[in-house]
Amino acid sequence: MSGFNAVEVGRRVLAIEAEALVAMADGLGEAFTRAVEMLFACKGRIVLTGMGKSGHVARKITATLASTGTPAMFVHPAEASHGDLGMIGQDDVVLALSKSGDVRELADVIGYAHRFAIPLIAITANAESQLGKAASLVLLLPDAPEATGEVRAPTTSTTLQIALGDALAVALLERRGFTARDFHVFHPGGKLGAMLRTVGDLMHRLEEAPLVAESTPMPDAIRVMTERRLGVVGVTAADGALIGIVTDGDLRRNFEGLAGKTAGQLMTRNPKSVTAETLAGDAARLMNDNRITVLFVVRDGKPVGVLHVHDVLSAGVV
Repeated sequence: MSGFNAVEVGRRVLAIEAEALVAMADGLGEAFTRAVEMLFACKGRIVLTGMGKSGHVARKITATLASTGTPAMFVHPAEASHGDLGMIGQDDVVLALSKSGDVRELADVIGYAHRFAIPLIAITANAESQLGKAASLVLLLPDAPEATGEVRAPTTSTTLQIALGDALAVALLERRGFTARDFHVFHPGGKLGAMLRTVGDLMHRLEEAPLVAESTPMPDAIRVMTERRLGVVGVTAADGALIGIVTDGDLRRNFEGLAGKTAGQLMTRNPKSVTAETLAGDAARLMNDNRITVLFVVRDGKPVGVLHVHDVLSAGVV
C-alpha cells in the first residue's frame, strides 16, 4: 500500500496508549486507595466480570490477583443470568469492567450486588453510566482516544483496564506483605517456579556431603572428594562448624608435597555458603558471580547439605 509505514503506525499506537497510561497514573487518588482497602478487607473472593474485550481483560486480572495471594474468580455476565450469580457470595467484592458502563449483560450482576449489599467496584470511562451510578466505588478511566481512530476498536481502553488491574494487584500484594516465597506456593512449575524453589529443595543432604575434619590427611580427604564426586571437600572444626573448603583446583595448585599435608593446611578459609531457606535463584546468582560450582548449605555455621551447580541446572533455575 502506497504511503504505508508499519513502524510509524506501531509508534503512533504505542504513543497514544503511553500518553493515556501517564494520564491515568497522574489521576490516581483517593478512589484508588479506597478500592485497595476495600479489596484488602474482602473476606471472600474478588469476583471479576465484563463482556467482550473487557471480559478478556477481567480474566487476566483474575489470574494476576489469584497468583499474588488474593482469592479471585471470573464470572461471565451472560452466564451469571443463567445460574452463575449463585457463585457470588455476600462476603465477596465485585469488580466490573466496562468502558461505556452501559452493557446490558451486566444488569443482572449489578442488581444482584445491590440486592445482597455486595460491594461493587466499577472500572469504567463513564461515571454517569448504569454501572458507574450503581457502583459503590468508581475507578475512572481517562478520556483517551482508541488507537484505532475512527474504527474505535478497543485498544487504548483495554490497555488502561489491564494496567489498572495490575496496579490494584501489586498494591494488594504489597499491602499483604506478599513475598517471593509466597509466590512460589502458587507457581511451583516452570522457570519462575524453579527460581523460587529453595536450596533445601535441591541440595544433597548431610549424609551425601563431602566433609572431613581439619586434621584429616590429604590422601584421606581426596578419597572422600572422589567418592562424593562433587569436586570439593568441606573442612570442619572440632565443633562441626564449616571453616574451609578444598577444591580439585587446590589439589592441582598444591600437587607437590600434597601427601604430607592436612585438609586444614590446604583449605581456603571462610567459603561461600547459603542456608536451606535461600532461594535457588539467589544461590545460582551467587555461584555465577563468584565463578564457583559448589555451595555448602549451613545452619548456625554447621553444614546440613551441599548444592552443586548441576542441581540448579537440572531444576531449570538458570
